[in-house]
Amino acid sequence: MRSKQVLIIEDNLISLQLMTYLLENAGCSVNTALEGHGGLEKAALLKPDLIICDVHLPGIDGYQVAAALKAQPGLAEIPLVAVTALAMVGDREKLLKGGFDFYISKPIEPEIFATQILAVAEREGVKIG
Repeated sequence: MRSKQVLIIEDNLISLQLMTYLLENAGCSVNTALEGHGGLEKAALLKPDLIICDVHLPGIDGYQVAAALKAQPGLAEIPLVAVTALAMVGDREKLLKGGFDFYISKPIEPEIFATQILAVAEREGVKIG
């Protein structure tokens, strides 16, 4: 059985490396992109089981990534998780209205991050690992 693929779109290398490490240790196969356009290209190519996306990205932002993903047959149903420093009142609702299926605030908590992602995947009917 192949391990499930997770695509992480994140421009902060430290955050990207930490999320990759945590998810690989949880049994996921992880691909990455450092900006929105590259993330969209990889999503179309790989059709991952779950996508994690920062909101503040160079080029196109996470909202634009979400809109583009949700507009494409074959990509629209992939669970999309925002991992972002946006944590003000109303940000969660804005993210969910913007096309994200779930959100986790930064800084992530390494002890529970993989569990959170696996829970989102399971809720969305995706078996990871």
